Amino acid sequence: MANLKFRDTQEEVELEDGSPIAEACEEAGVPFACTEGVCGTCVVEVCEGMDNLSEFTQEEQDFLGTLDKERLACQCKIKCGEVTLTF
Repeated sequence: MANLKFRDTQEEVELEDGSPIAEACEEAGVPFACTEGVCGTCVVEVCEGMDNLSEFTQEEQDFLGTLDKERLACQCKIKCGEVTLTF
C-alpha cells in the first residue's frame, strides 16, 4: 500500500500500489477540469516522494515543459511508498 499526503489539508490517503492519484487529489480539493492532461487545472507540486510516482507522461512533458517538482494529478500514478503534495 502507498500513502499520499496533502500538505495543504494535512490529509493522508492510503492507495493500492500503482493506483492513479486523481480521485484522491480531487477529494482533497485539487481542482480538475479536462482530466486528459491538456488544461493544467490539476497541477500539484511534489514536496516529497517524486521517485514514488509514475514516469512523466507525454501530456505532462508537453504542458509543463520543465520537468521538476510539478505534476498533473490527472496523469500520475503512485507506485509505492509515500508522496507528499501541495496544491
